[in-house]
Amino acid sequence: MNKWVVVFVTYDPLEAEIIKDLLESGGIPVAIRSSKVSPYPVNVGKIGEIKILVRKEDKEVAEKVIRGEED
Repeated sequence: MNKWVVVFVTYDPLEAEIIKDLLESGGIPVAIRSSKVSPYPVNVGKIGEIKILVRKEDKEVAEKVIRGEED
C-alpha cells in the first residue's frame, strides 16, 4: 500500500490543476484533496486549502519539479 504525502498547498484551484498536470506529465501520480465546500466560495484558513499529494517515494522528485529544478 502506497503512503501519500503533501508536497504543495494552495488556495487557487487553477494553480492546483496546473501543478497536478505538470507532475502527471512527468509520470508522477497525483491526488488533490480539498476541504472547500463547492457552493460556498470561502477561502478562510484551512477551509480553502487545496493539497497536492504524491506517493511517498515520489516526494523528492515532485518537489524538484514544482521548484523547477528537475534534471
